[in-house]
Amino acid sequence: MDLSQLRPAKGSTHTKKRLGRGQGSGWGGTSTRGHKGAKSRSGYSHKVGFEGGQMPLQRRVPKFGFNNVNRVEYRIVNISDLEELSNKLNVTDINLEVFQKAGLISKNDIVKVLGNGKLTKKLNVTANAFSKSAKAAIEALNGTVNTL
Repeated sequence: MDLSQLRPAKGSTHTKKRLGRGQGSGWGGTSTRGHKGAKSRSGYSHKVGFEGGQMPLQRRVPKFGFNNVNRVEYRIVNISDLEELSNKLNVTDINLEVFQKAGLISKNDIVKVLGNGKLTKKLNVTANAFSKSAKAAIEALNGTVNTL
Protein backbone atom coordinates (compact mmCIF):
# COMPACT_ATOMS: atom_id res chain seq x y z
CA MET A 1 0.00 0.00 0.00
CA ASP A 2 1.27 3.50 -0.84
CA LEU A 3 -0.01 7.08 -0.58
CA SER A 4 -1.69 6.94 -4.02
CA GLN A 5 -4.04 4.23 -2.75
CA LEU A 6 -5.35 6.16 0.31
CA ARG A 7 -9.07 6.91 0.17
CA PRO A 8 -11.53 8.35 2.73
CA ALA A 9 -13.66 5.79 4.59
CA LYS A 10 -16.74 4.72 2.69
CA GLY A 11 -19.68 7.04 3.45
CA SER A 12 -17.56 9.68 5.21
CA THR A 13 -17.54 12.15 2.30
CA HIS A 14 -20.43 13.62 0.32
CA THR A 15 -20.54 15.25 -3.10
CA LYS A 16 -21.35 18.97 -2.97
CA LYS A 17 -24.81 20.06 -4.15
CA ARG A 18 -24.08 22.15 -7.28
CA LEU A 19 -26.89 24.72 -7.24
CA GLY A 20 -28.08 26.82 -10.15
CA ARG A 21 -26.55 24.68 -12.91
CA GLY A 22 -29.64 24.15 -15.06
CA GLN A 23 -32.96 22.31 -14.85
CA GLY A 24 -31.43 18.94 -15.64
CA SER A 25 -29.46 18.94 -12.40
CA GLY A 26 -32.63 19.05 -10.30
CA TRP A 27 -31.37 22.17 -8.49
CA GLY A 28 -31.81 24.77 -11.23
CA GLY A 29 -34.42 27.51 -11.32
CA THR A 30 -34.77 28.81 -7.79
CA SER A 31 -31.71 26.82 -6.59
CA THR A 32 -33.52 25.40 -3.53
CA ARG A 33 -34.28 28.92 -2.22
CA GLY A 34 -38.04 28.97 -2.90
CA HIS A 35 -39.86 31.91 -4.54
CA LYS A 36 -39.35 35.62 -3.76
CA GLY A 37 -38.61 37.22 -0.38
CA ALA A 38 -35.37 38.27 1.28
CA LYS A 39 -34.21 34.70 1.82
CA SER A 40 -34.20 34.03 -1.92
CA ARG A 41 -31.90 36.98 -2.71
CA SER A 42 -28.13 36.92 -2.76
CA GLY A 43 -26.44 38.68 0.15
CA TYR A 44 -29.22 37.86 2.61
CA SER A 45 -28.20 37.46 6.24
CA HIS A 46 -30.42 37.47 9.31
CA LYS A 47 -29.76 38.69 12.83
CA VAL A 48 -29.08 36.02 15.45
CA GLY A 49 -32.40 35.12 17.10
CA PHE A 50 -34.53 36.83 14.40
CA GLU A 51 -37.94 35.19 14.17
CA GLY A 52 -39.48 36.91 11.16
CA GLY A 53 -40.70 39.96 13.09
CA GLN A 54 -42.24 37.92 15.91
CA MET A 55 -40.98 38.95 19.33
CA PRO A 56 -37.82 36.82 19.73
CA LEU A 57 -37.42 34.31 22.54
CA GLN A 58 -34.66 36.23 24.31
CA ARG A 59 -37.01 39.24 24.59
CA ARG A 60 -40.14 37.25 25.51
CA VAL A 61 -38.56 35.48 28.48
CA PRO A 62 -38.32 37.72 31.56
CA LYS A 63 -34.97 38.44 33.16
CA PHE A 64 -34.46 38.29 36.91
CA GLY A 65 -31.77 37.83 39.53
CA PHE A 66 -28.05 38.24 39.10
CA ASN A 67 -24.86 36.21 39.41
CA ASN A 68 -22.47 37.36 42.11
CA VAL A 69 -18.95 37.17 40.66
CA ASN A 70 -17.43 37.23 44.17
CA ARG A 71 -19.37 34.18 45.43
CA VAL A 72 -17.24 31.44 46.98
CA GLU A 73 -18.61 27.95 46.29
CA TYR A 74 -17.67 25.58 49.12
CA ARG A 75 -17.69 21.78 49.02
CA ILE A 76 -19.37 20.79 52.28
CA VAL A 77 -18.02 18.11 54.61
CA ASN A 78 -19.85 17.32 57.86
CA ILE A 79 -18.39 16.16 61.18
CA SER A 80 -20.09 12.80 60.60
CA ASP A 81 -18.00 12.48 57.40
CA LEU A 82 -14.82 13.22 59.42
CA GLU A 83 -15.73 10.47 61.89
CA GLU A 84 -16.36 8.04 59.02
CA LEU A 85 -13.06 8.96 57.32
CA SER A 86 -11.01 8.51 60.48
CA ASN A 87 -12.54 5.07 61.06
CA LYS A 88 -12.24 3.92 57.46
CA LEU A 89 -8.69 5.18 56.75
CA ASN A 90 -7.48 4.94 60.36
CA VAL A 91 -6.14 8.53 60.44
CA THR A 92 -6.24 11.34 62.99
CA ASP A 93 -4.82 14.07 60.73
CA ILE A 94 -7.41 14.99 58.12
CA ASN A 95 -6.55 17.44 55.34
CA LEU A 96 -7.51 18.17 51.72
CA GLU A 97 -5.44 15.24 50.38
CA VAL A 98 -7.37 12.82 52.62
CA PHE A 99 -10.69 14.29 51.41
CA GLN A 100 -9.52 13.90 47.82
CA LYS A 101 -8.39 10.27 48.27
CA ALA A 102 -11.75 9.46 49.85
CA GLY A 103 -13.53 10.99 46.84
CA LEU A 104 -15.35 13.70 48.82
CA ILE A 105 -13.77 16.55 46.85
CA SER A 106 -12.08 17.24 43.52
CA LYS A 107 -8.63 18.72 43.01
CA ASN A 108 -9.54 22.44 43.10
CA ASP A 109 -12.50 22.37 45.52
CA ILE A 110 -12.68 24.67 48.55
CA VAL A 111 -13.81 22.77 51.66
CA LYS A 112 -15.97 23.97 54.54
CA VAL A 113 -16.52 21.71 57.55
CA LEU A 114 -20.03 21.89 59.07
CA GLY A 115 -21.18 20.62 62.46
CA ASN A 116 -23.75 18.01 61.44
CA GLY A 117 -23.20 14.70 63.25
CA LYS A 118 -21.30 13.43 66.30
CA LEU A 119 -17.57 13.24 66.85
CA THR A 120 -16.02 10.71 69.23
CA LYS A 121 -12.29 11.00 68.47
CA LYS A 122 -9.61 13.65 68.80
CA LEU A 123 -8.88 14.83 65.26
CA ASN A 124 -6.54 17.37 63.65
CA VAL A 125 -8.51 18.84 60.76
CA THR A 126 -7.21 21.15 58.02
CA ALA A 127 -9.73 22.83 55.70
CA ASN A 128 -10.52 26.17 54.06
CA ALA A 129 -13.34 27.12 56.46
CA PHE A 130 -15.21 25.86 59.52
CA SER A 131 -18.62 26.65 60.98
CA LYS A 132 -18.76 27.69 64.64
CA SER A 133 -20.45 24.44 65.66
CA ALA A 134 -17.91 22.29 63.81
CA LYS A 135 -15.00 24.19 65.35
CA ALA A 136 -16.52 23.84 68.83
CA ALA A 137 -17.16 20.10 68.38
CA ILE A 138 -13.59 19.39 67.23
CA GLU A 139 -12.01 21.53 69.94
CA ALA A 140 -14.27 19.99 72.63
CA LEU A 141 -12.34 16.71 72.19
CA ASN A 142 -8.94 18.53 72.30
CA GLY A 143 -8.61 18.31 68.50
CA THR A 144 -7.04 21.08 66.40
CA VAL A 145 -8.63 23.19 63.72
CA ASN A 146 -6.33 24.56 60.98
CA THR A 147 -7.83 27.07 58.56
CA LEU A 148 -6.07 27.40 55.19
